[in-house]
Amino acid sequence: MSKHGDGPEIEITEEPAEPLPEGQARLQLQKRPPRKWWVKLLLAGLFLVFLGGAGAVGAVAWALKTYGDGLPSVPKVDEYFPPILSELYTDDQVLAAEFYNERRKVVPYERIPKRLVQAFIASEDSSFFDHFGVDVLGTARAAWYTARKKLSGSSSTQGGSTLTQQTAKAILISREGYKSATEKTLKRKIREAILAWRLEQALTKEEILYLYLNNVYLGHHSYGVQSAAENYFRKDVKDLSLAEMALIAGLPQAPSRYSPFVRPEAAKKRRAYVLRRMLEEGMVTRAEYDEALRAEVKAFPVEDVFHGFAPYFAEEVRKHLVERYGNPTLLDKGLKVFTTMDSEKQRAAQDAVMHGLLQLDKRQGFRGPVLQLAADAEREAFLKKAHAAVGEEPLQPGAVYAALVTAVDAQGAKVAVGRKKAYLPLLGMRWARKINPEAYYPSSLVNDARKVVAAGDVVMVRAVAEPKGLTDDRESWDGKLEKSLPEGLPLLRLEQEPEPQSALVSIDPHRQYLVAMVGGYDFDANEFNRAFQACRQPGSSFKPFVYSAALEGWGKLEGERRTEATVIVDSPIVFDDPENQVRWKPGNYSEDFVGDVLLRTALVNSMNIPAVKTFNEVGTAGMAEWAKRLGLSTPLNPDLSAALGSSCVYPFELTGAYATFARMGVKRPTWFVRKIEDRLGRRVEDHTAYDDPWASLQDRVGGGYARLFQPGARVMSPETGFITVDLLRGVVQAGTGAPALKLGKPAAGKTGTTNDAFDAWFAAFTKDLVAVTWVGYDLNPHPLGKYETGGRAALPIWLAYMQRALEGRPQGEFKPPPGADLIMKKIDTKTGKLASDGSKGASLMWFKKGTEPEEQQAEKGTVDSNQFMME
Repeated sequence: MSKHGDGPEIEITEEPAEPLPEGQARLQLQKRPPRKWWVKLLLAGLFLVFLGGAGAVGAVAWALKTYGDGLPSVPKVDEYFPPILSELYTDDQVLAAEFYNERRKVVPYERIPKRLVQAFIASEDSSFFDHFGVDVLGTARAAWYTARKKLSGSSSTQGGSTLTQQTAKAILISREGYKSATEKTLKRKIREAILAWRLEQALTKEEILYLYLNNVYLGHHSYGVQSAAENYFRKDVKDLSLAEMALIAGLPQAPSRYSPFVRPEAAKKRRAYVLRRMLEEGMVTRAEYDEALRAEVKAFPVEDVFHGFAPYFAEEVRKHLVERYGNPTLLDKGLKVFTTMDSEKQRAAQDAVMHGLLQLDKRQGFRGPVLQLAADAEREAFLKKAHAAVGEEPLQPGAVYAALVTAVDAQGAKVAVGRKKAYLPLLGMRWARKINPEAYYPSSLVNDARKVVAAGDVVMVRAVAEPKGLTDDRESWDGKLEKSLPEGLPLLRLEQEPEPQSALVSIDPHRQYLVAMVGGYDFDANEFNRAFQACRQPGSSFKPFVYSAALEGWGKLEGERRTEATVIVDSPIVFDDPENQVRWKPGNYSEDFVGDVLLRTALVNSMNIPAVKTFNEVGTAGMAEWAKRLGLSTPLNPDLSAALGSSCVYPFELTGAYATFARMGVKRPTWFVRKIEDRLGRRVEDHTAYDDPWASLQDRVGGGYARLFQPGARVMSPETGFITVDLLRGVVQAGTGAPALKLGKPAAGKTGTTNDAFDAWFAAFTKDLVAVTWVGYDLNPHPLGKYETGGRAALPIWLAYMQRALEGRPQGEFKPPPGADLIMKKIDTKTGKLASDGSKGASLMWFKKGTEPEEQQAEKGTVDSNQFMME
């Protein structure tokens, strides 16, 4: 009891309680203060993070199971074989063509400059060496940027894909196709991210960069950095400057938008961005940055090697490759094809064909202006366009322009090439007569310019440096007219696109190489390859087939051999064809007959009647078999006109047959592909000759060994082979092929001209080179001309080619093959008998032993061989 003041007493009593453990009593006595709000929030956050992490793990596991199945496997670097281009080279290692779906060249990572790698990392993925394949923060940042731009009405976006993701995307494109691998769906992004993660697990960062830098599309037909370096700058990737590397590294985001070729200013801005990022990342110094920033943006157009070098040859090789290996192999598997083409001979062939056709076309006459503009407004519009095309540069000698005729008088025409004034004198257009196949060109030259052009005409002209360049034809030159040329104006000569066409085929008969081939004037205008596809009448160039069959004793002759000294009567003859109820009366080109002639004289001077009679002796069936035996696949007409070349042949096959003549009767295949290697350098096909100076020693040894088992087929006796060559040698020495003597080297061959001169040929060879030229119209709108024989129209092309092809290469005289059973005799050229001593009308001729004449000519006879020179 106690007291408090003066109030009533209050008694306090303590109820007895259950005894508690000591510790619990303490707890009840010490109350915990309430928790602060942020602690509760932190704990809740941690719990949510835990739940989120668990959910993320579950989502990743679900995504891997749902989208990971069916993804392409991660490529092994040593088994990485993406589509790459196939290359076609000449035998002397000049690039002649490329074939591809994707123009890619794979280069080892070690060959890619470090600065170029840094440029891509700085501009595309600065955290490349830190992330696991997907840059989560970078992706979120890109998504936030894109969302803000969308809300503001902008279409601008920011990419968030890492280099690894871009590599994964490239793999998906190659395996699943572009459409499926680039669709804008969540599923595609998840698959891409999974594959990127797998790449990071399986490969090193350097290996991923190797895949990326060889896969990335950089525009301008460029897949990979090596292809981009070649296409944009015509350099190897290791030779790029810092400015060029930065420019290439800026292309992946939008190759077309930043193309230095199409949009150089945009490319320059993008390059500046890449350089700035490299500077910020410490990859370049300020001095290097400034120098690269100042560099001019200069890119080259994609080089079209196929069309620019030898398109007819390259296309023929392409067809062979597609037929043998398939188009996908050619376009994707990276074949390295070495052709048999000699680049210098090919250029010589193309130049010879072009120049020969231009000259021939001028002898045909002028087909008129390209356009005729009567109204002043039309003329002004044309000149404006022409000025935009030619610019302010002076007219370049040799270049061809479209010109507007502004005024004409008898001595020439004033013309305008854009805003430039020039003069087209009569000297430069004397050839431009009206087309007349019956006219003789030298006597039909124009003497008044007003007969050729008029004011308002648009014509093609070629700029020349001096008056003598006004014509290439000596027959049209007139030195007196040179005095009438005005001073101060550029001189021009009239041109036109040739209408006739030509083919040239050239074979190395011993290596069996097709060394040069031209199928027409312009591949871009007409891809029809006349060397392989045009079946044309060979005319008299078929006569060596006839006489070689007779020398062999073929067909109905049944072993009874004819000789060079066999006498044939050149007299009128008529052949009746009861089945077709027609009568055929062949004639000679000269329209006269000379009586008894030797077989040699008949062939040397291309006489028709003796050829027909000899053909008849062999028989149509026998000649058909003989032509096939020598390599002609086309059927022979079943009548005697075939003796004069009425059955069409392909220039390539005719060249192959003349190569058989050059080999003295041994037929062998002609190759236009020397060797093919796959992308790993393994040999796929090989036809290398043992003495090919451009081939490696290994290839020559292998090729030479293989040739031991390919001796060829002897289709005529060596005696017949050599005698045929000797006859063709006579054609060049004293017959219709005499202009070929200008070659200055021993040659043998035969001219050919068909009825009405629709086809003109010259087929000839030296010891080391065979060439055949054909000239004619594709559709034969009219003959080439009364005087356009094989010796005038085709032989000059052959000569121009051979002069360059054999420059510096001596050619020996033809000699009998080893072991040939031959004998030479001096023969009277009138009677075919052995000539007496001192006979002026005698010639040395070759015979197979036992076939030479035994009777000697009693009297000395002479004959002027020039009187028989006819086509």
